[in-house]
Amino acid sequence: MPARPTARISRRQFTRTVAGAATAAASASFHVRAAAKSPAKRKRVALVTTIVRKFSHGQHFVDRLLEGYGWHGQHHESPLELVSLFAEQSPEGDLCRDRSQRHGVKLCPTIAEALTLGTSRLAVDGVLIIGEHGDYPRDAKGQPLYPRFRFFKDVVKTFERTNATAPVFQDKHFAMDWREAQETYRDAQRLGFPLMAGSSLPVTWRIPAIEVPLGAPLVESVGVGYGHHGYYDIHTIETAQCMSERRAGGEVGVKSVQAFKNDAVWRLLGERESTRRLCFAALNRSQTLKALPGRTFAEPSVEHLQRVSPFAVAYVFEHHDGFRTTIFHFNGTGTAFSRDTAALNDFTYAGLTQRGDVLSTLMFLPMPPTMSTLASFFSPLVNHIERMVLTGQTAWPIERNYLTTGMTLFAVDSLYSDGAKLATPDLRIRYQPTPGPHFWLG
Repeated sequence: MPARPTARISRRQFTRTVAGAATAAASASFHVRAAAKSPAKRKRVALVTTIVRKFSHGQHFVDRLLEGYGWHGQHHESPLELVSLFAEQSPEGDLCRDRSQRHGVKLCPTIAEALTLGTSRLAVDGVLIIGEHGDYPRDAKGQPLYPRFRFFKDVVKTFERTNATAPVFQDKHFAMDWREAQETYRDAQRLGFPLMAGSSLPVTWRIPAIEVPLGAPLVESVGVGYGHHGYYDIHTIETAQCMSERRAGGEVGVKSVQAFKNDAVWRLLGERESTRRLCFAALNRSQTLKALPGRTFAEPSVEHLQRVSPFAVAYVFEHHDGFRTTIFHFNGTGTAFSRDTAALNDFTYAGLTQRGDVLSTLMFLPMPPTMSTLASFFSPLVNHIERMVLTGQTAWPIERNYLTTGMTLFAVDSLYSDGAKLATPDLRIRYQPTPGPHFWLG
């Protein structure tokens, strides 16, 4: 496999640097706590969402802004004031009216009113767009057509009409259509407002709590996860990309993607020793990999995976510098995803260095209601949003999310094109990662 020449470091140096990154993370967490105290005048934000019901993404963001959350052993009250809320759908179990009455949040019939509070000017200091969950049609590939792009364009139109902008956060990836994703990125660049996006995977707890040192001599990454193909793939892709981008030279973009399904996945694992090694290293971090009946522990192997997950999908991304990322989803025994039949229910990562060392971790995501009563992994994401609105600075480059959006969409295109290898000239997206660390050590 081609790899770029990088400075050689010893195993001891690499291990010490990884540990040092975690120590720096602990120090950064202290400063986050110190900076999180509410200012005398709280900055105001609007939240635009599809739906607010228990365990919806809308609820997770709304309640943290209104009622706070646990943060490093203390109850953290948001320095932001949620002043307006637009929810497109109001199903049974809707929580909007309750939250409005309890906290005085204005419920708005349009996105424009949520941003202007009925005036002719922009009346908020930040906007959150949460386009996840709700009753929406699906496209031919099974992806729900969440209105993220439509919501985003309504926000942009309001910015243009009021001749003012504010920082924007968009949950998960930009859109379900690449042209819409391109327009999202270009609008933010054209108007010059801070745009941050993504899921909780890059910022949740890690077990062990490690960070890839900036400039590390990585040559290959593997992410292992689960979920509905299409809109859920973003989680595992972000799991890998937030680590891969820290390699020597930074990110240079993706030149091709190819999907593999079922038997093709087993052939891929059989043919690529380094990818197989990384896949098993990641699986050995999993806390949920299914064992055979009567067993409590499963040693990862191709044979075991074939037994517990005959339904499997992989995506292979070739980067312009010779780096390779492979994503595996082991969705179990069903042809459609179900948590009950999936072979695992977590997200893990493994990376290979130029001299053959393996770095691996679990992105810990205790999912309610089975693993927790709170989706606490949303808390570090909200904390990053708070700091963006307060400072006008995003925690990581939006180019990461632009790239992972494209990786997700083109991977699904390959999957639904019978595994054709697709050239991705639009994904020649270069960027340098910020130092971080961005994940939660709480």
